Amino acid sequence: MTTDFEIFLAAPPGLEAVLADEAREAGFANPQPVAGGVTTTGGWPEVWRANLYLRGAGRVLARVGSFRAFHLAQLDKRSRKFDWAAFLRPDVPVRVDVTCRESKIYHDRAARQRVETAIKETLGAEISADAALRVMVRIEDDLVTISVDTSGEPLHRRGHKEAVGKAPMRETLAALFLRQCGYSGTEPVVDPMCGSGTFVLEAAEIAAGLMPGRSRAFAFEDLASFDASLWADMKSATPARVDVTSGFYGSDRDDGAIRSSIANANRAGISELCHFHRAAVSDLQRPEGPAGLVIVNPPYGARIGNRKLLFSLYGSLGKTLKERFAGWRVGMVTSDAGLAKSAGLPFKSGPPISFGGLKVKLYQTEAL
Repeated sequence: MTTDFEIFLAAPPGLEAVLADEAREAGFANPQPVAGGVTTTGGWPEVWRANLYLRGAGRVLARVGSFRAFHLAQLDKRSRKFDWAAFLRPDVPVRVDVTCRESKIYHDRAARQRVETAIKETLGAEISADAALRVMVRIEDDLVTISVDTSGEPLHRRGHKEAVGKAPMRETLAALFLRQCGYSGTEPVVDPMCGSGTFVLEAAEIAAGLMPGRSRAFAFEDLASFDASLWADMKSATPARVDVTSGFYGSDRDDGAIRSSIANANRAGISELCHFHRAAVSDLQRPEGPAGLVIVNPPYGARIGNRKLLFSLYGSLGKTLKERFAGWRVGMVTSDAGLAKSAGLPFKSGPPISFGGLKVKLYQTEAL
């Protein structure tokens, strides 16, 4: 339990630095943004904590070892010498994924067969393409790096949101966009096109100090390195729930979306903090109390609906916010710069982010 290794926290390309800030704030060692994620170092307890605590990470990979291999026979020999028993259990099936880049070993399938055979014959574990536990092998510049996916199900699946609408925002992405907007849990949040409520639910959980992984299981619970007693202590030591004074408000013109949002809030245990009601954008009203953040993921033509019909929707949203939300900041996620411009708000755009096969950007304002 004392040996440290590299831990990789997956993030959407373009938001690596935002996740690094979250990891740094959570006390992880020297988090560094790299392509597709963040690297840090630690042992198995840090792996567990990353899965339990970090809202923006999509997966947590433990990079458990590496060696050089210049041909398949060498890969076979060194894979058989690798200490699989240090983290895998012989009674838990595994699947192996291999990628090769710029290496003398270039055949992914042949390399995968060598590693699978080594695990099966030296450890005794069953190899199954359907196994929940995944060993990931990257061969790049003749360096073989072995990682284990410690998360299992992607981390945006918190275990609370069963009801979703069209093109739902992933919880991990919503958390990173909230952080990018400067949200820290101390101000009200409004989403006037809330769909299944993701932005509102994430904001309320952040404010309440609830851990995103509190209700689900993880792949690391099936590893040889897992200590159930220490894990139970870690979960019970999570911060006490904060007394929240801000409100979190979602509206949508679709009755089904509002029903889904309410059900999701109930499952997450935060229904008393969240307020959902059916309303068109033009009927949006500012909540009583201090200014806060309006954050919205409106439809865009490539995702939902006809682009030509959306200009009036964005224009109506911008007009309503300018008239009724003085002092509030606005964050808008869209793939269409023309639609964002039609809102008539003083937006500054962030980097392009992959979302649902599209490139979206977060458009932000200062206080209106």
